[in-house]
Amino acid sequence: MADQGLYQTQTQKLAIGPQMQQSLQILQAPTLELRQIIQQEVEINPVLELESPEVSLEDAVPDDPDNREDRDELDILSQMDEEWREYWAQSRAQSGSRTAEDQERWQFLMDSIVAPTTLQEHLLSQLHTAEATSSVAKHVEFLIGNLDDRGFLNTPVEELSLQHAIPIDELRQAKELLISFDPVGVGADDLRECLLIQLERLGKRQSLAHRLVDMHLDDLANKRYPILARKMGVPVEQISRAADFISTLDPRPASRFSASTNNYVTPDIIVEHQAGEWVPVMNNDDLPHLRLSNAYKDMLSQPGSSSEVRNYIREKLRSGKFLIRSIQQRQQTIYKIAVQILAHQREFLEKGTGCLRPLNMAQVADEVGVHETTVSRAIAGKYMATPHGVFELKFFFSHGVRTESGEDLSNTSVKNAIADLIKGEPKSKPLSDDKLARILDQQGIKVARRTVAKYREALGILPSHLRKSFS
Repeated sequence: MADQGLYQTQTQKLAIGPQMQQSLQILQAPTLELRQIIQQEVEINPVLELESPEVSLEDAVPDDPDNREDRDELDILSQMDEEWREYWAQSRAQSGSRTAEDQERWQFLMDSIVAPTTLQEHLLSQLHTAEATSSVAKHVEFLIGNLDDRGFLNTPVEELSLQHAIPIDELRQAKELLISFDPVGVGADDLRECLLIQLERLGKRQSLAHRLVDMHLDDLANKRYPILARKMGVPVEQISRAADFISTLDPRPASRFSASTNNYVTPDIIVEHQAGEWVPVMNNDDLPHLRLSNAYKDMLSQPGSSSEVRNYIREKLRSGKFLIRSIQQRQQTIYKIAVQILAHQREFLEKGTGCLRPLNMAQVADEVGVHETTVSRAIAGKYMATPHGVFELKFFFSHGVRTESGEDLSNTSVKNAIADLIKGEPKSKPLSDDKLARILDQQGIKVARRTVAKYREALGILPSHLRKSFS
């Protein structure tokens, strides 16, 4: 039987302290989240202030021998504040180097931002002008609140009637009013009803398209045109023409009100062409500037302050100093990474996404002098404005393939090549994944068929049998 007792053992393990956790959080945070972090810190740390860069910490400190330790610390804080103001001024100077045309374009972009109209607001505005009793209007509002992001009622009115003790006839009347609103098809139970509503609104109730949607939607979705032709007793060409017409209908009536179509991001970096070179300019317009309060600095330098007060102020000053250092380090790290991205992606900047080069985080980490995980955190949720649009920084990091000539192509470039081939394929005989792989191989791009299939799916392109046209 083993001896039982208490024993002491020594082990080593890596522990991340609170300050390091805060530094990592600041590095990884997007600008909007960083502003919230700064605001929270200002609220809990009384020595932090939001001020303009012109304010400094260089007030005179009484020369008291007993305060030598405090004065030394204040000298360090003043130097740190000077460095921060210098960095801020340089960033502002870079922004000021933009041409008048650039400034006008940027201002127009900022002035053009409008609050998006939601689907609910759009429908309620129509309800307010519709002829309906107060009871029906109340039930329509209830149904509007139950629509999903496609504009569908996932729960049939029969179930809603039972769940909420609402008379079924009143709910059906409310639904009839709702489906008469714009966008056409809103309020349907499913895709089939949505398409039927749109066909009926177009006067196609007796058409072949209406019958196909009503009775054979699954066969239609899988392009089983010969089978449908036999079932409906019509030529395949008629089925194909009806299917082409159905494809013009909107399967997601609420799509134009989707939040994803109205997103706006402020780029952290703006790429500018200066003296024949592409240079990154940090966009610090939305980033608050922090300083350490002179009032608390004065309290620390007063000989009459108690040791408890001094210790409290000293702790808060150190905490504030670390926060400002972390923000400055975040900006410098993002800038250095942007410099390396531009150095690797010069051809992309000049010619477009088809010339994006393969790049991995290990390469950039080695050149910047940081760990690969630091690069991963620094690019998370950060955006760069380029001549070809605004891209998330991680867009510029991708694996690639090597052509026969020894040239490296990024995954994005290969995807673009696949999309171009499919765009130019004969509609009656679309290219299979295997055929696409062979054509790419003839162009010097060696990729496997399964890789082509993966890229095609990533592009949202259907397989060849579903792209075939029977016209």
